[in-house]
Amino acid sequence: MRPHIHALVGYAAAAVAFSWPLAAHLGTHLTGAPAGDTGVYVWNQWVFQHELLDRGRLPYFTDAIFSLTGRANLSLHNYTPFQDLVALPLIRTLGVVPAFNLVYLLMTVLTGYATFLLARRVAGGAIESWLAGLLFAWSPVLVTRGGSHFSLVAAAPLAVFLLLLFRAADRQRVRDAAALGVALAWAASADVYYAVYCLVLAGVFLATRALTVRRRTESPARAVRWTLDVLVACAAGLVLSMVVTGGWQFTALGTLVSMRTLYTPILVLTLLSAARLAVAYRPDLLPADHAGLRRLLRLGAVAAVVTAVLLSPVLYAVGVRIADARWDRDPIFWRSSPPGVDLVSFVLPNPNHPLTPDAVRAWLTPRPDAYFENVASLTFVALGVLVLAWRAGFRIPRFWAGLAVLFGALALGPFVHVAGLNTYVPGPWAFLRYVPLVGLARTPARFSVVAMLALSVLFAAALAWLAARWPGRRRRVLLAAAALVIFELWPAPRPLYSAAVPPFYARVAAASPDLRLLELPVGVRDGTSSVGNFTARSQFFQTVHGKRLVGGYLSRVSRRRLADVRRDPMVDALLWLSEGRPLDPSRRRTLVEDGPAWAERVRLGFVVVDQIRTPEALRDFAIDALDLQRIDAADEFELYRPAPR
Repeated sequence: MRPHIHALVGYAAAAVAFSWPLAAHLGTHLTGAPAGDTGVYVWNQWVFQHELLDRGRLPYFTDAIFSLTGRANLSLHNYTPFQDLVALPLIRTLGVVPAFNLVYLLMTVLTGYATFLLARRVAGGAIESWLAGLLFAWSPVLVTRGGSHFSLVAAAPLAVFLLLLFRAADRQRVRDAAALGVALAWAASADVYYAVYCLVLAGVFLATRALTVRRRTESPARAVRWTLDVLVACAAGLVLSMVVTGGWQFTALGTLVSMRTLYTPILVLTLLSAARLAVAYRPDLLPADHAGLRRLLRLGAVAAVVTAVLLSPVLYAVGVRIADARWDRDPIFWRSSPPGVDLVSFVLPNPNHPLTPDAVRAWLTPRPDAYFENVASLTFVALGVLVLAWRAGFRIPRFWAGLAVLFGALALGPFVHVAGLNTYVPGPWAFLRYVPLVGLARTPARFSVVAMLALSVLFAAALAWLAARWPGRRRRVLLAAAALVIFELWPAPRPLYSAAVPPFYARVAAASPDLRLLELPVGVRDGTSSVGNFTARSQFFQTVHGKRLVGGYLSRVSRRRLADVRRDPMVDALLWLSEGRPLDPSRRRTLVEDGPAWAERVRLGFVVVDQIRTPEALRDFAIDALDLQRIDAADEFELYRPAPR
């Protein structure tokens, strides 16, 4: 147990050091802005315990938001139930913000330790494996996500799933398959993207066990090679001429034909080039081991049953959503996927390092909030150790190298971008996103997390090989590697954001629990769209006052929910004005006349106005229609309540 205790203590010290000065401000600050996604992740932990403990209900439904249109279904929300369960005993004793910060630090420790276990199975050395855990848990990819996408920080299930995948395949035991199912359920409870990644990992692993690719000895027919060469040359000529001329538009048989963009021509060129390379390599698939494949499939069935049982609460919520016709199937178009990371991002210096030029961070932020998705630095130390060992004779494990390349290619998104230039070359994600379940991971940039995990394991294997090759220099090699890794990963001091809540919310919290709160501007928002103008800060403030909100923000909001919200004329007008649009005078007069009765009917207790974000027309309309009286103010916020009738 000594190596494991040392590893955990070391990772706990690293968690404090690499997040400094967070440990000194656990109750007052966060590593992300409450007005962004951080506010929703804090709200996740609060509403989970609120529904489960305070109200004794299944925590996948809540009326804390969208309170005028029935309970919200959280089955498609990035709810982080695993982290919520860990925070459950902490919130009552420490408070919401300290509990959230402690859970965040604990997730980094678990991620490092799980990677340590996986790397130790592959590389063997304790120190090398510990450095691999440090490299992954505090890599630029995960540290950056610790400022916004906190669910991705809990990456321990990925390493545990891979570890159990090898164990189940080697030992062929039912209990190992059951443990694999537990790991898959854990991944889904930490972040649904990680469940998708585990399924992709299982598919790749199954393919490597069931199929063998070798090179044929006979050469393909010369006519095949020449035909492909001619087709590749023609496609390349078409692309070049379109680049020079800007494309064409003509009429053929009465139909207008337009060739303005390079997406389809380069797709054809890419497929033809891939076919030409395949002909040159002459791959041949050997017959699969059917008996071994059947055994693996039986173990997979056991894992699937265990996963379904553990995820039954959320599966029930999904069933309710489908029965209520609130499952929206957004069509997938050829060019509609979110972009991936730029190819150059993989070789950029750690953008979180205090010595990194601001120009690097500015380049990674072409639009607000893009920074958190665009960081994918693989670290120079890991790449350098791999190259050094390879030049010295180290044979890179093909499975782990294949994982790093595959998930790195998936992270590039549907079309490869290089230094900001769209090459129009389709990546694997352009096709894999059409696969059922896999398409749920709609943001391809996050595949870089698995690429970094595979690189960390390769780093441990290469470092262990170098230490064994030069036994007399082993201590110096490991010390140098440790110093370089710590220096390159160092992100401190981390930027912190105030978790302060306007003091008048204590007054709101003391009011009757059946009252509602309206925050202006108001809106309905999810991960891809927004109606009105809602901010996650409203839900963050709700963790203090506990009153039901009119609007809300979830990862996914059904079109039916949006229609239900807009069916109320008063709410629809508030959404309309929150977007800065003018309100028709006759409509305004009607709503002003009915406003006090509406406020009484919905049990509206308070209205909070953000003076910076609220349009003047919205503020004036709310005061007139709801007969508001100003009772308090703090910073840029004003607190109102409807006049008593």
